[in-house]
Amino acid sequence: MNLHEYQGKGLLKSYGVAIQEGLVADSPEGAVEAAKQLTAETGTEWFVVKAQIHAGGRGKGTVTETGSHGVVLAKGLDKVADIANGILGGHLVTAQTSDTGKKVNKVLVAQDVYYPGDAEPEEYYMSVLMNRETGRNIIMYSTEGGMDIEAVAENTPHLIFKEEIDPKVGLQGFQARKIAFNLGLSGQAFKEMTKFVFALYAAYDGIDAAMFEINPVLKTSDSKIIAVDAKVSVDESALYRHKDIAEMRDTSEEDPVELEASEAGLNYVNLDGNVGCMVNGAGLAMATMDIIKLSGGEPANFLDVGGTADAERVEKAFRMILKDPNVKAILINIFGGIVRCDRVAQGVVDAYKNIGEIPVPIIVRLQGTNAVEAKEIIDASGLNVHSAVLLKEAAAIVSEVLA
Repeated sequence: MNLHEYQGKGLLKSYGVAIQEGLVADSPEGAVEAAKQLTAETGTEWFVVKAQIHAGGRGKGTVTETGSHGVVLAKGLDKVADIANGILGGHLVTAQTSDTGKKVNKVLVAQDVYYPGDAEPEEYYMSVLMNRETGRNIIMYSTEGGMDIEAVAENTPHLIFKEEIDPKVGLQGFQARKIAFNLGLSGQAFKEMTKFVFALYAAYDGIDAAMFEINPVLKTSDSKIIAVDAKVSVDESALYRHKDIAEMRDTSEEDPVELEASEAGLNYVNLDGNVGCMVNGAGLAMATMDIIKLSGGEPANFLDVGGTADAERVEKAFRMILKDPNVKAILINIFGGIVRCDRVAQGVVDAYKNIGEIPVPIIVRLQGTNAVEAKEIIDASGLNVHSAVLLKEAAAIVSEVLA
């Protein structure tokens, strides 16, 4: 589950991570009040107004309706309302959104932390995530903060460092000091960075995060180390332990079909292809997607209906798949172990009749308990449904209907 910047920063602060202070608002008037409160609490007279959407690259993104960027510096209280008005309610398009962008419902009004001092501010990159190859958490960091980390990895990979954490002992002091040293820090900034790293890792571990990404981590002109941004993703499997974080979920940021599937107990991920998939079991779903590609098609979705593929669940799955106008065919691939194939077949027929005429061909491959009886039910239905027993037969039919 992804969080907004203001939510992620709130969690970071609760674990002792120094952050760029800010307040969230959903109207220009609210943004002005937030700015006034920030001035009273921090003394800041300039403000950074940031669009709150689940996407990166907001500073370079554009609000389609106004031409405003997603992150704008307000050089005074009198500028805040107009800037917030140019962001709120518009659709922000970034490198990580679709061409239509995402609607901005809230802005974060944050303090200006790039104030003048004895030294120039410096930006770093830092993230904490799981290394899938080793099964251990890593802290990835770079001196090239404020930039697209993918571009840094491609053009200057030697500037990206990784520190792997042994789960038996956790983050060690020498590792935090090594990170500060590799970032070229010394004196007070060195001490501040080691504290920052320990607090950041404690936050990551404490909330069962899947990823923390801070870009940039800022060394201020007076050697403070603070998180200026926060991209946070939480492991949904652990949300039962964090009811307060689960309540932070912003469903307006999620794909409506994927959200509908989640509420119906179905595992659904929208893709860009032309063949809809309906499968029971994640492994079989992946194999089915491979078969579709080998047959000349492209999977339009990942959809696991689980072990109880009854008529109601099949009908819900059909309706979700058919919301995608790019779907030219639907492949149902069910292994009848716990659930009998004939019951699934009858569920397919009943769901088809409940929906009415389905405008695309359906290929049904049922294998396992009562597969023969299931094929007979499909063949006798008189519907625009093609039955198959072997996966290669289903693949051949997919090729035929797409031709």
